[in-house]
Amino acid sequence: MTQAVRIHEHGGPDVLRFEAVEVPEPGKGEVRLKHTAVGLNYIDVYHRTGLYPVPNLPAAIGMEAAGVVEALGPEVSDLRVGDRVAYASPPLGAYAEARVIPADRVVRLPEGIEDKTAAAMMLQGMTVEYLIRRTFPVKKGMTVLFHAAAGGVGLIACQWLSALGATVIGTVGSQEKAELAKAHGCDHTILYKDEDFVAKVKEITGGEGVPVVYDGVGKDTFEGSLDCLRPLGMLVNFGNSSGAVSQFNPGVLAQKGSLFLTRPTLMTYTAKRKDLEASANALFEVVLNGKVKIEVNQTYPLAETAQAHRDLEARKTTGSTVLLP
Repeated sequence: MTQAVRIHEHGGPDVLRFEAVEVPEPGKGEVRLKHTAVGLNYIDVYHRTGLYPVPNLPAAIGMEAAGVVEALGPEVSDLRVGDRVAYASPPLGAYAEARVIPADRVVRLPEGIEDKTAAAMMLQGMTVEYLIRRTFPVKKGMTVLFHAAAGGVGLIACQWLSALGATVIGTVGSQEKAELAKAHGCDHTILYKDEDFVAKVKEITGGEGVPVVYDGVGKDTFEGSLDCLRPLGMLVNFGNSSGAVSQFNPGVLAQKGSLFLTRPTLMTYTAKRKDLEASANALFEVVLNGKVKIEVNQTYPLAETAQAHRDLEARKTTGSTVLLP
């Protein structure tokens, strides 16, 4: 038996239960991992609430963790017992002391990256990788808008975009978060609660707007994000922390300048093993060479995951949060 955080129904943080579960032996193509650190991400909230329904309840949730390989199933040839690994991928079940997972979903950790750092960066870091290198490849000299710049994804994005030579405009919720974002490469911060972020973006860009907006907030910023774009610009709507955008008339894209809109997911961009490895290796490179520093600003015992969810939803967290088994 081992301990895991599971949901028996969808709902608020109180549905998260810390309870004993059985961990099976790994089957064909699987490995059993002993987790050393577990990542907390906003997609976990979506799974808990049912915005992204979990098909079979009760279920452990969580998509990201680091740990050590404890056992190999048949036909696993590229991993060894004792390997340090990490992942950010379905199937769900990271909120646990140990689990079984398909071997092709985990990657070896290089020397120089600690387990806690890995658990804090895999999902958020690979999200940044595909957003700025593949969804809309950012080039030196571009000015981009990134919402929630002081969050876990935002802090990584600000650093990586700065390393690419881009000018970063970031929205934040407080002066404290503005200072944090600036310290990580954000050139211009906008306090979205106090300022009209559309007007500020237009002011910063001389009325032109930006070629791309990266928006993980969703409902509250969607329309304004479109208005920040220059003609032929792209809105990359990759999250819904304020709620999902429920209805949208695509004719608006024509009216506002032949705009592009995409709703990408990390799961699509890393579905193939070669793409997963390429994304992870690009992330490892920028972390190991110091261009991107991973900020683990909060840790919670795994047993206190419900409180971690409350703090995340209340926007009390900055940077990355790790749950410790």
